[in-house]
Amino acid sequence: MHYFGFCFALLFSMSSGHDGYRILIELGAAIVLLAILARLASRWSISAIPLYLILGLCFGNGGLAPLNLSRDFTETGAEIGVLLLLFMLGLECTGEELRENLQKGVPAGCVDFVLNFTPGLLAGLLLGWATLPAALLGGVTYISSSGIIAKILSDLKRLNNPETPGILSILILEDLAMAVYLPLVGVLLVGGGRARIIVSVSVAVLVVLIVLIIAVRFGPRISKTLSHESDEIVLLTVFGVVMIVAGLAERFHVSSAIGAFLVGIAATGSMAEQAGRLLAPLRDLFAAIFFFFFGLEVDPHSLPAALPAAFALAVVTALTKVITGYWTARRLGVDRKGRLRSGFSLVPRGEFSIVIAGLGVVVEPRLGPLSAAYVLILAVLGPLLARIDG
Repeated sequence: MHYFGFCFALLFSMSSGHDGYRILIELGAAIVLLAILARLASRWSISAIPLYLILGLCFGNGGLAPLNLSRDFTETGAEIGVLLLLFMLGLECTGEELRENLQKGVPAGCVDFVLNFTPGLLAGLLLGWATLPAALLGGVTYISSSGIIAKILSDLKRLNNPETPGILSILILEDLAMAVYLPLVGVLLVGGGRARIIVSVSVAVLVVLIVLIIAVRFGPRISKTLSHESDEIVLLTVFGVVMIVAGLAERFHVSSAIGAFLVGIAATGSMAEQAGRLLAPLRDLFAAIFFFFFGLEVDPHSLPAALPAAFALAVVTALTKVITGYWTARRLGVDRKGRLRSGFSLVPRGEFSIVIAGLGVVVEPRLGPLSAAYVLILAVLGPLLARIDG
């Protein structure tokens, strides 16, 4: 009786004041719908990412049936999804491989920046925007979505493909570029002077270098210290370390995704295998929430006016990403099919593009809807193109 009384009291407290029971039911129903879409995607042999995005679009603000979900929970869950995707991606790459990929990938990173930043910058200037919002649009078109691409590589079982190291080097260099770009943009938006710009960028770069050195040089020793035969202990330890490192990276205006990726690089040996096995279910759950939440954030009513420019920009920058990936894989000696797979895999834009657009709406309101439409087009198109096997 005491148990049933406790349950009744709990339900009553949840239903009073904050409609807690309704939030739980809506969240549970949304996750069940995600599961149904994942089943359909598996049956049709396609990526579930576009279906997750469209579902979010239907149930977000201005959608067919807006849900009263807890924004804090879904936003935090979405961020955890990205971190786990990048952590698991890092597990597939050793510190030595990372060093080699970065050394070989600098020319490809430069080509990537020129080919994909320039269209956004020029489009902003042609639309009559000032230089700063145009540069922000350049950032939106430049950076691929690490979260979506990590999911694509995992879903299509391409983590060990010959073109994958080139893809990873591009993603790493883009995320490292964000370590400079985001602090710079942040200072310019608030009108900071030259001294403040130098300090912000220097701190961000220093933090990245420190974490990178620790991951590459001391990764095996750290893994040996933290390893344990208990799955529970390893799960809690690794998950906690990923969150802490990602949070510290964010605190110094560095991509939290880079922090999570470098933790994955640092994990080696049996601990890496154990962590990958234990965290894979959590990754899948929170990754689905990330793509769903991304769709929730887009207001469908803001899209029609921005669609023509967004579509034109999507076509141009999808092509420039394919060229980037093709050229990068060619330099690594990958065959023609692998080069095309590399190019198609880099097409999606996502989390960073939305972050950049969110920073810039204060100086150019049209940046938000245009970026949302652009990202949504490529976030849906990218996984579909990635299925083309050369």
